Amino acid sequence: MEIESVRVESSVWVGNKRYRALLSGWYFSWTELDKKNREKKTISVPIGEVVAVAEGRVEIQPQKRVEDTDRDFTLFYVKRSSGGGGTWSLGRTQFCCPSRDLRDQWVAQLKTALKTHCSSRPHRLLVFINPYGGKKNGKQIYQSLVVPLFELAGISSHVVVTERANQARDHILKKDLTGFDGVICVGGDGMFSELLHGVIGRTQQEAGISEHDPTVMLQPCDLHIGIIPAGSTDCVCFATVGVNDPVTSALHIIIGDSQPLDVCSVHHQSTLVRYSVSLVGYGFYGDVLAESERHRWMGPLRYDYSGCLVYLCNRSYRGIVQYLPVDPQISSPRDNTRCLSGCRVCSESTERLFPHSDSCSSLYSRQLSQYSSESEGEWISVEGRFRCVSLTCMSSSCPRSPKGLSPSAHLADGTGDLILVRDTNPLGFLKYLHRHTTTQDQFDLPFVEVHRVKAVRFSLPPEEGDDYEDEEREQSISEGVLEDPEKLRESDTEFSKDGSQQYLAERQKEQEMKAKGKKKREFLCGPCCSKPPAVSVWNCDGEVLPYTEISCRVRGQLVRLFARGIEDDGGSQKCREGSRNCKGRCVLHTQ
Repeated sequence: MEIESVRVESSVWVGNKRYRALLSGWYFSWTELDKKNREKKTISVPIGEVVAVAEGRVEIQPQKRVEDTDRDFTLFYVKRSSGGGGTWSLGRTQFCCPSRDLRDQWVAQLKTALKTHCSSRPHRLLVFINPYGGKKNGKQIYQSLVVPLFELAGISSHVVVTERANQARDHILKKDLTGFDGVICVGGDGMFSELLHGVIGRTQQEAGISEHDPTVMLQPCDLHIGIIPAGSTDCVCFATVGVNDPVTSALHIIIGDSQPLDVCSVHHQSTLVRYSVSLVGYGFYGDVLAESERHRWMGPLRYDYSGCLVYLCNRSYRGIVQYLPVDPQISSPRDNTRCLSGCRVCSESTERLFPHSDSCSSLYSRQLSQYSSESEGEWISVEGRFRCVSLTCMSSSCPRSPKGLSPSAHLADGTGDLILVRDTNPLGFLKYLHRHTTTQDQFDLPFVEVHRVKAVRFSLPPEEGDDYEDEEREQSISEGVLEDPEKLRESDTEFSKDGSQQYLAERQKEQEMKAKGKKKREFLCGPCCSKPPAVSVWNCDGEVLPYTEISCRVRGQLVRLFARGIEDDGGSQKCREGSRNCKGRCVLHTQ
């Protein structure tokens, strides 16, 4: 039965007010009527955003309570905050019908509409909880805010509370995932990274594709990833939903929203090092991360402290950046567009990225998936001294930087934005950093350039090779690993905080060994007065990479999240007058 043909209409009561309820097409709406049968206020809910319908009077907050009555039914649905901002809550309305038969008809028709229109909703989820992330309240957030919503929507879940780094990744790679519609992380960006690596790695294993070959397009992942924010930054959640709110994220998961996401694969020589979705940064951002790892006892405050300290060090680094540009007629990082829900650029990119498949999640031949060197275009090389080199596949927005590193970056267009900040005076660099927190264009500075790219390579100039003190460390770390890529998964690709600390500890230990026998000097202000290092480190989604010379490749729409992108609060009101063409994607109900 097509949902377009379903039409049910009757009078109902909400409290002591009479309404006309209507189920038609993609909507369920109820309109208040006065004593003369004249219409007043109308509330319309897309069927796709109905969470559940239940007989009787049902409440789930502060605790579940059901009052079985003959003529009542309760509707639960997505409710948007009247102040905008992307925050969702659970809406609840109780309807009283003239008879029990009519009540039963309403409940049956609404449940049928849900099954017909919402067939892609998840029914069973694998949930990983990081009890140590953020404020260490991940378990409490899940139990008190998420579990009641999942139970209301009829979603069953298997919960794993992680006890060690990479446990979630290993579970996804090795355990049987039959019957699960998605994997959920309750934690921060580090926990999300574990799920990302696990889902991508398992998909490539099952498809027989080598992750270490940067010339082969990877198999898109069918298993969706959901994020319940409970970390320190939650950058990925903020950039894909628009707000860090556990209830909002849980509702996106329940209604089965699906947002494709580009992923950047980072390689050293012919070996995969890590995947990234938000930031691969060298120079300032790498130094801040490396410094913050030495002050983990400070908690989240360590990032502010380390940022100030690294800024005062006033460092810049020489490097050679090569990039493969995107046709500027397709999109530009300075076109002042924003990647919002239903983004036209991302939608049109699906056909360009997957010309041989009906959908971006379908299987296709590896022979058709290989990158063609003839069609890639020409590489462009830039050499100089840089304050920072950054590559991002999304805006990387967060509460402190609402527009992010690159405000016009897209989530699923198969490209990344390369930002080069050349060496400049301290005040100029401070102006660049400050503009991330305002509406000013951070790219409108003479020492900043931004390019939309498909791939990036970074190497050191020949004269810097003599000063590259980390070469022996890299050789010792990678010894015996490059021959066996699987060993790399267990060593260099560790994406836990412990891995970053171990790398930094090894680096510091070697520097101390080399300093033996040399005359020691005392400095009052530590790193600010010490001799600047010849090279920086790479910050890859909050983890320090063990290599300096790397190559990056953007993998278009490689994974899918339970999200829909950031909603446009202004444009979403256009359908308020009753348009029937948006198919449940507009905002028709607010607090």
